Amino acid sequence: MGDADFQAALIEQINQQWAAGGGLRIIAPTGPDNITSGKWQMMPIIGARTMLPELSAGSYFQGAVRYDLSFAGDPTKKNISNLQLWPMLNISLPDRWFFILYPSADIRVNYGDPVTGQTGRLFLPFDFSVGRSLTKNFTVSLEVGVPIIKDYPVYDFKNWFSSRPTPLSVMRLLPS
Repeated sequence: MGDADFQAALIEQINQQWAAGGGLRIIAPTGPDNITSGKWQMMPIIGARTMLPELSAGSYFQGAVRYDLSFAGDPTKKNISNLQLWPMLNISLPDRWFFILYPSADIRVNYGDPVTGQTGRLFLPFDFSVGRSLTKNFTVSLEVGVPIIKDYPVYDFKNWFSSRPTPLSVMRLLPS
C-alpha cells in the first residue's frame, strides 16, 4: 500500500553485556500520492545495547540514532532531512511481561523543509509500550505516544497494537 523499503544491518554481539551495530534503510516512493513522500530516502542507523541485569533479567537499554534523508524523486515535493533519536529502555517484568520507554524512534529534529504547522525543529513525545511475550518469538504489545514538545509536528496521539514475531533486529541484539 505504501512505500517499499529495503534494509540491511550488521550487528555485533561484543559480549553478554554489550552489542552494537549499524545499517542502512532505502525507501522507494512506490505508494499512492496521498500517502507517499514522493522522494527516495536513505536512513543510516547506528546503535548499541547494554543489558541491565541489575533491574531484572532481560532488561536492557538500547540507544540508536538514525538520519532520514531524501536524495531523489519528485522535485516538487518537500526535501526530507531529520535526525531521529531512539533511547529505548526495556524493563522485563514477571511472567514474560515488559514495559518499554521510547519503543520507537519518535524523537525528531527536522533539518529539512518545514511541514505544515511547524514552529521549530523539535518533536519530543512521551512514548511507552507494555506487552507480553507469548512464546520465545511472538509478542503482543500496546504502544502509546503523546507529544511533549511539538514544534515539528509528527503526530497528535499515537496508539499502536501489535501482535507479531519478535523482530530479527531485536533478537540479534539480545543474548541467547
